[in-house]
Amino acid sequence: MHITHHTISLARHTLHRIDFDPATLTPGDLLWLPHHAELAAAGRKRQAEHLAGRIAAVHALQPFGSTAAPVIGAQRQPCWPPGLFGSITHCENHALAVVARHPIGVDSESLFSSELCAELTESIITSAERAVLEASGLPYPLALTLAFSAKESLYKAFSHRALPLPGFTSAAITHLDPRYLTLRFRATFSPQLVDQQATVYWQTDNAKVVTLAVS
Repeated sequence: MHITHHTISLARHTLHRIDFDPATLTPGDLLWLPHHAELAAAGRKRQAEHLAGRIAAVHALQPFGSTAAPVIGAQRQPCWPPGLFGSITHCENHALAVVARHPIGVDSESLFSSELCAELTESIITSAERAVLEASGLPYPLALTLAFSAKESLYKAFSHRALPLPGFTSAAITHLDPRYLTLRFRATFSPQLVDQQATVYWQTDNAKVVTLAVS
């Protein structure tokens, strides 16, 4: 599969990005993965996304002395080496991965259209959160995309402390500026985290947003 690799710096972390062309994937490419048999029944696009994500993960793991692609865990999650935490995300034809010595979550999303904003707003944010987004001065499609992405990143970073499948209203956005969002946990995310706050950093990458949550 044809790929290109580059890095992104965000909140003092290095994110590894793999751009890939699914049309160039060959069956032999998957043999690089120790768990390639588990992908045999997946569609071509899913196989390409998974492979790109694992390639990005290996790049992210190398500074920590590891070169093995994370295998698939019981909950379909990547399994990271002891003492390390990581996160992988896919968006269209690119994948991002980050690794740290503390829980971390990354997400990438294509910028929402105005039509998609109208369709999704009520399922992503409350009226109070909408007021925060509108007060930020950012274009509303960008602000809503950030809200969605930040909540995805937050769940990835704090999934080890979260209730099963918390919804988008389980964390409330209380602040949004050109560098980061602040979110407050509700009891529906985790009774142990209720009313605590977390910071999610963000930046744009062409017509996409990238968010990073650190536990």
